[in-house]
Amino acid sequence: MSSSLSRPRTVEELLRISPIAEELAARFTTAGHRLYLVGGSVRDALLGRLGTDLDFTTDARPPEVLRILSEWTDAVWDIGIAFGTVGASKHGVTCEVTTFRADSYDRVTRNPEVRFGDSIEEDLVRRDFTVNAMAVDLSTKQFIDPYGGASALGEGRLDTPAAPEESFADDPLRLMRAARFVSQLGLRPAPRVLTAMKAMSAQITRVTVERVQVELSKLLCGDNARTGVELLVDSGLADHVLPEVPAMRLEIDEHHQHKDVYQHSLVVLDQAIALEEPGAGPDLVLRLAALLHDVGKPDTRRHIPGGGVSFHHHEVVGAKLARKRLRALRYAKEIVEDVAKLVYLHLRFHGYGRGEWTDSAVRRYVTDAGDLLPRLNKLVRADCTTRNRRKAMALQRTYDELEERIERIAAEEDLARVRPDLDGNEIMRLLGIPPGPLVGQAWSHLKELRLDRGPLEHDEAVAELLRWAAERGVSVPGAGG
Repeated sequence: MSSSLSRPRTVEELLRISPIAEELAARFTTAGHRLYLVGGSVRDALLGRLGTDLDFTTDARPPEVLRILSEWTDAVWDIGIAFGTVGASKHGVTCEVTTFRADSYDRVTRNPEVRFGDSIEEDLVRRDFTVNAMAVDLSTKQFIDPYGGASALGEGRLDTPAAPEESFADDPLRLMRAARFVSQLGLRPAPRVLTAMKAMSAQITRVTVERVQVELSKLLCGDNARTGVELLVDSGLADHVLPEVPAMRLEIDEHHQHKDVYQHSLVVLDQAIALEEPGAGPDLVLRLAALLHDVGKPDTRRHIPGGGVSFHHHEVVGAKLARKRLRALRYAKEIVEDVAKLVYLHLRFHGYGRGEWTDSAVRRYVTDAGDLLPRLNKLVRADCTTRNRRKAMALQRTYDELEERIERIAAEEDLARVRPDLDGNEIMRLLGIPPGPLVGQAWSHLKELRLDRGPLEHDEAVAELLRWAAERGVSVPGAGG
């Protein structure tokens, strides 16, 4: 990260968002109070990427903040007023104003005893990291940086205003936030921060899994996700949050050579990110699947006589482990099932060989992947980490060929909506049966035929249905005795 970050840039960014900040500051000044841009907003201003969600702090107490904001705009909310925060929005800009805080923590939970402070310096020292402990006095445009946040940001260093042991003991979620900022901002933890993280990693168990999951997701969606994951593992946090990942660091000896599964998974994560659609934003499902696709290997590792290692059915075991871990982290059901399905399917392509699959096998591949097919294709491509250039190019050509076959067959048969050639109503009419399990069985049989043989003519589909029914002793009205 460049060390050329300068304080004037913060002022320039503030002028860019005028008149909102100026207008709000003027109202606080008229009321006899000071208003400061603070925290992540100042950090982002220094980085030249200040958005429209702005954080402020003030010496005014919450009721006064609420009064000032209510007179300024009708869009005001006070959900966080017990913690000193009042929100408002105007002209597309969202503002959160928090009274100076000087909290204390019981260090059993992570809930603070809310205490309002009297100075900006007192407010800043309680913040998580120095890069978030900067402020700008909006009335004077004075840059306030008592803990060297600008220098740390310019040097790419993540440090704490107070001793890191004190900061993490107050709020263990900051342990996860450290790894998240490494991923999002490309920072490196200061030696004392890393030492404290290693010593205190077990403190993360004081935090609710929902909060941990939010930080993990933000980490994985950062520009430097791999570095963030490495910090989770190296600090010991992953042992408590995502233990399946450090478990992939399998011991390797000269008699049983195989790739380091953990390092391989990090490379796959990097390569999957590189395959994401430009401008579409981070794909959390793809990134989780890339990181977890081989988590079943430790439990399925078997040494082969004479040397070598096998991991038979690691995709099955891995899907179960991924589903269990993501459920424990309280991810949404859709994310859990999508990631588990990608892990389960990620080896399917390797059966393609040199193109030996029939069109039927291609149809099944597409149908089994469903809406996840684009992600599965990216995961499969990312899973190629061989250093043998010739082998890698051959695999990429094979991926290209399969995708071309999928496109050709899809164009001919509309694979996105593979259905039997007869629907449920027609099955019931032809067989003279009411709704029930038998209809579903007939429907499944016809779908299997559709996958095997492609679209059938209507008369052919009817004949196949009647043949299936006769084999099961189903009496069909009008059929010969």
